[in-house]
Amino acid sequence: MLHDPSAAEAVSTSALKLHFGETVVLDGIDLTLARGRTLALLGPSGCGKTTLLRLIAGLLGPTRGRVAIAGRTVADAASGAFVPPEKRNLGMVFQDYALWPHMTVAGNVAFPLQMRGVPRAGRRQRTLQALDRVGLAGFADRRPGELSGGQQQRVAIARAIVAEPQLILFDEPLSNLDRELRETMVGELAALIAALALTAVYVTHDHAEALTLADEVAVMRGGRIVQLASPDRLVATPAAPEVADFLRLGGTAEVEPWDDRWRFAGSPVELPLRRPAGSGPARVLIPTAAVSLAGTGIAATVLRTQFRGDGHLAAVAPEGLAGVELQVLSQVRLKPGDSIRLSIDPDRIHVFPPAGRVS
Repeated sequence: MLHDPSAAEAVSTSALKLHFGETVVLDGIDLTLARGRTLALLGPSGCGKTTLLRLIAGLLGPTRGRVAIAGRTVADAASGAFVPPEKRNLGMVFQDYALWPHMTVAGNVAFPLQMRGVPRAGRRQRTLQALDRVGLAGFADRRPGELSGGQQQRVAIARAIVAEPQLILFDEPLSNLDRELRETMVGELAALIAALALTAVYVTHDHAEALTLADEVAVMRGGRIVQLASPDRLVATPAAPEVADFLRLGGTAEVEPWDDRWRFAGSPVELPLRRPAGSGPARVLIPTAAVSLAGTGIAATVLRTQFRGDGHLAAVAPEGLAGVELQVLSQVRLKPGDSIRLSIDPDRIHVFPPAGRVS
């Protein structure tokens, strides 16, 4: 297939699989990313997100399925077609930035142009333009070791965009920064991606990063995409308990029919939520926003607390509900072992769809 620069799809994969011997690393990945948008691949270590990025980059070839970039097939297991990384017109920002300490900032940024045989004068002009676009005008003659972590990241981004690639791949670029700088850089990086109108695939294990940066988030688990949705929909309607648990949206619990309502499975404690006629046992998400302290209500014991900007987040165990852990936000600090009572807002409870069907 010929390259089509105007193709609406920046990247797509179809039935993509990767096996290492008997080990299945990716198991049927289908996704499409439109131009000018950012997709986050989110999940715990070993879920396959970095492997998927490497398949898009051309650092690995698929066992089955195909990868297309801007309408051009770059890997197809059935036909054996495979375009090497250097011919996919990609930019990459690595976990450790991969900057050469002996080279100047300009030398690092210009390296992709040098590899493409761009003449010296053209390299200098495009390098300075790229540095200006990321807010580093005047830093061309410095060394990476003279820069802060955030500035080094901007150098890495300038190098990724200098050749004007059609797609930028980010491989956990903030993971090596300390927590305070990482939180600051998430917002700056999101603004930079938007200002540069980049099309990007961004790998991270941090859900706050993904929800801040991305237009779409693919939550991965065990080599599969559990849910692919916008950040807002992901939070409002998680497709599976695994998604809710990973995003730390609240507590999940098994419930069973009780007259026209549900109760917690194996317990007489009723859930204040009307049950649709004909529905059976289910699993529900009780978001943190649905739980509040009350004078009367479900008795619970505080397990642990953590301070955050808007109050103290407490993990609590409702009495008589083995294995159920809820979260409640309190303006006063609760201590482990404290006895409290909880009220649950039924309008905020989310009932998961049956297994195999996404809501």
